[in-house]
Amino acid sequence: MATYLASREPVDFFLDPGDFHFGDGRTRLRTLLGSCVAITVWHPQLRHGGMCHYLLPERGGSPGGSDGRYADGALALFLRELAVRGTQPGDYEAKLFGGGWMFAPRNGGGDGRATDIGRGNIEAGRRLLRRNGFRIVAEHLAGDGHRHLVFDIASGDVWVRHAADDGGTAARRRGGQHG
Repeated sequence: MATYLASREPVDFFLDPGDFHFGDGRTRLRTLLGSCVAITVWHPQLRHGGMCHYLLPERGGSPGGSDGRYADGALALFLRELAVRGTQPGDYEAKLFGGGWMFAPRNGGGDGRATDIGRGNIEAGRRLLRRNGFRIVAEHLAGDGHRHLVFDIASGDVWVRHAADDGGTAARRRGGQHG
């Protein structure tokens, strides 16, 4: 136990689909995305934040609740964490990732709308964040392939490696610019 407390190395958590985690600057979060979407929120003054990894925009039938598999449920988990900490959504920088083409037909075989899960996930994430007062400062969305994400809560940086890219890119905010 004493080794962990004395260590300056962050503790890594891997988020599977439907998972949610909120932590402080000693935490680094990772996930792998296809058509799913991850949202990160980060408080620049307090240096804490979290990530969700949701599979679908909403649950069929009974809305509400805090089931992290759905965009609305994942956002409810964020709002609960903010309430515990006495902070407001506008205090946070939000970033969205994922929503890639994983299952849609590419050449022929229909228009792809029935299986374009990624597009629905992207729209739900943007809508819910804006409706609840979060500031969206960066996005890396849609396209073919999958993404590996690493969210360093100490700095607020989110590193993305997209399978369609030759290398990694960073979605981070520095000096008023974000990528």
